[in-house]
Amino acid sequence: MNEFITLFVLAVGLSMDAFAVAVCKGLAMKKMSWKNAVIVGLWFGTFQALMPVIGYFLGVSFADRIKSVDHWIAFVLLALIGGNMIREAFGKEEERASADLDVKTMFIMAVATSIDALAVGVTFAFLDQNMPLAVSLIGVTTFMLSMLGVKVGNLFGVKYKSKAEFIGGLILILLGAKILLEHLGIISI
Repeated sequence: MNEFITLFVLAVGLSMDAFAVAVCKGLAMKKMSWKNAVIVGLWFGTFQALMPVIGYFLGVSFADRIKSVDHWIAFVLLALIGGNMIREAFGKEEERASADLDVKTMFIMAVATSIDALAVGVTFAFLDQNMPLAVSLIGVTTFMLSMLGVKVGNLFGVKYKSKAEFIGGLILILLGAKILLEHLGIISI
């Protein structure tokens, strides 16, 4: 159960970038349709699930050589990703809201919002994760939250975008700290 909760919290944290972009998509739509929300959810959910798998196989290829510092690598990667999400939450840079759902646009956005999941996948190689559970949870959570993001954006606008990025970043930093502290024997959750 502890592994499930940890993976679910990680999935929520990773999905916050996709949620934020989905909010922008919903904002740009004159009229929200569930068909469009499903399309956004499928793009983001699929890539968020695929990228950790790619990262895992990259990590496995060199995991044995860096096993003694793997917990530090996991902590640093998650802290950097989380810190970047928090920085973006407070940034003044505005993203142009577009309702486009064409393949080129969605592919670029799906890759851009899932790069952090690639890095997390690398950390999975060091942590002996249940990959089918992790990938399924990340994909389904991102799918659902992306659909919700389209609806929220269409109803309320972008006022929740920066809050989502901040919360997602904080979650990733805290998970990185948890991994490090558990490995160092300071806590056991």
